[in-house]
Amino acid sequence: MFQIIVPTGYMGSGSSAITDLISEIEGYDAPNGTFEYVFLHCPNGVFDLADKLLIGNNALRSDEALHSFYHTMCELHSKKYWWVANYRTRVSPNFLRITEEYIEQLIQFKPNFYWYQQENTNTRMFWQLCVKKAVSLLTFHKVQLPKPLLYPEVWLSIPSQEEFYRLTKEYIRKIMVEIGVEKRNLVLDQLLLPFNLFRVDDYFDDNLHVFSVTRDPRDVFIINKYVWPAKNEVVPFPTDAEQFAQFYRRMRQSEQQSDSSKIHRFAFEDLIYRYDESLQRVYDALQVSSQAHTAKRQCFDPDRSINNTQLFLVKDQYRKEAQIIADLLPEYLYQFPYERVPEIGRTF
Repeated sequence: MFQIIVPTGYMGSGSSAITDLISEIEGYDAPNGTFEYVFLHCPNGVFDLADKLLIGNNALRSDEALHSFYHTMCELHSKKYWWVANYRTRVSPNFLRITEEYIEQLIQFKPNFYWYQQENTNTRMFWQLCVKKAVSLLTFHKVQLPKPLLYPEVWLSIPSQEEFYRLTKEYIRKIMVEIGVEKRNLVLDQLLLPFNLFRVDDYFDDNLHVFSVTRDPRDVFIINKYVWPAKNEVVPFPTDAEQFAQFYRRMRQSEQQSDSSKIHRFAFEDLIYRYDESLQRVYDALQVSSQAHTAKRQCFDPDRSINNTQLFLVKDQYRKEAQIIADLLPEYLYQFPYERVPEIGRTF
C-alpha cells in the first residue's frame, strides 16, 4: 500500500504549502487539490462517534451516536454544493455503502422499543399525533395507530476499545482504497487536524505521514481579519487582537501532544526562510531522494511565498495589532532572520 500524506494546520497557518510542495515530487498526487477531507473530525464524524461509544456510553448515547454519525455521513456523501461534501464524486460512489456496512458491524442489538430521543416531536410528527388521536376518538379507542417517531429502530452498541479501533481502522482503510491508495501515494488535505493527532496510532498504519504546519500568530491574525474576508472567505477566529490572542492560546493549549513518528511538525516560515533544510526534512520523512523532486518550485515557490510572511509590517494598523499579539503570545512568535516588508501586489 502507498503512502497517505496529510497536510494540516490552524486555519490560515499555511498547510497548503505542504500540499503544493509534495505535489511537486514524482509519484505524489493530490486527487482533489486542497479539498478538505473532514469525515473523521467534523461534528458527528468518526472521532465524535469514538468519544460517544468509548467514554460514558449507555443505550441512549450509543443510539444517538450511531444515528447522528449516519446522518452526517449521508450529508457528506450526497450534498453536491456543500464545499466539504459531495463525497459521492470526490471520494467514491461507494462511500455510503461502506459506511452503512461499518455501522452494521458496530451495532450489537436492535431492540423493539423507543426512548425519548425518538419522541422529540417535529412538525411531521405533530400532525401524525393529531391523526392518531382523531382515529382513536372516532373508533372509541379500538384502533390505535403506531406512535410517530423520529426514526423507527434503536441501534445499540457498547464496543470495547479493541473492537471499535479494529472496525474503524478497517473502515478508514476501505475508504482510502476507494480514493486510490493501492495505486498511488495520496495527499489528503486536512484529513486530520492538529487537535486529533494524539489519535493517529489507533486508526492508521505506518504509511500515514501528517505534516502539521504552524505560523506566526501575527500573520494568522492579519490573514483572518483582512485577507480572507476580502475574498469572501470566513474563518472562525476573533478579529479583536486581544481576544484573538486569548483564543489562540486556549486553542494551542487544548491539544493533547503526541510523539508519534507519523507526525512531522513544520513552521510555515521555515519552508521559505530555510527552504533547503525543510526540503531535506520532507525527503527524509517520505524516504525519497532529491532526484524525485522533478517539479521543484512549480507549485510552491519560496521566492514568491516570502511575500506571505511578515504581513503584520505592511500597515501601521497591522503593526499596532501585531504588537498586542506579540506581547500576549511571545512563545508562539516565529524568529524571522531579518525584517522584510512584503510586496503587496505579490501576496496570495
